[in-house]
Amino acid sequence: MGRARVIAGLLLLGFAACARVPGQEVPDVRTPLVVVNEMLRLASVSAGDVVYDLGSGDGRILIAAARDRGARGVGYEIDSALVAESTERARRLGLVDRVSFVQRDLFEADLRPATVVTLYLSPDLNRKLRPKLLSELRPGSRIVSHSFDMGDWVPARTLQVSSSEGSHTLYLWIVPATR
Repeated sequence: MGRARVIAGLLLLGFAACARVPGQEVPDVRTPLVVVNEMLRLASVSAGDVVYDLGSGDGRILIAAARDRGARGVGYEIDSALVAESTERARRLGLVDRVSFVQRDLFEADLRPATVVTLYLSPDLNRKLRPKLLSELRPGSRIVSHSFDMGDWVPARTLQVSSSEGSHTLYLWIVPATR
């Protein structure tokens, strides 16, 4: 019971922090590293990929993609403090030539360069984002979402991942040639 209260309190703090940032619609909830690794594995991220993380938070997904898989990437995050934190972390790790973080609404991002898009948003935002993903991403691009599907768009694969925080569902979609 004590752990559940701590988690609930942390989630409430995340929602409170979220409410102070104009336009931000999801809280800053960090993806466990085991889940990050499985998201990258599920999307088959490699050195030839350009990964876009929409709602990049502290940058952990892009940093892992660059550090562990040689990919390049861009993170879009509306919270300037998280952009600064991510940028500094990438600098400390010597990855600024591979990843960058931009303070911008994810709906304003130009997704055309991406070969992989990662998400940990909300069911509503995923559904709202779906037309943008399908219109801007090239056929064969991969989209991986932590915890939330995209309505009636059936994923190519789903994966259950366990972490110390619990069970996580990952979804993978492949952008089709005809949309």
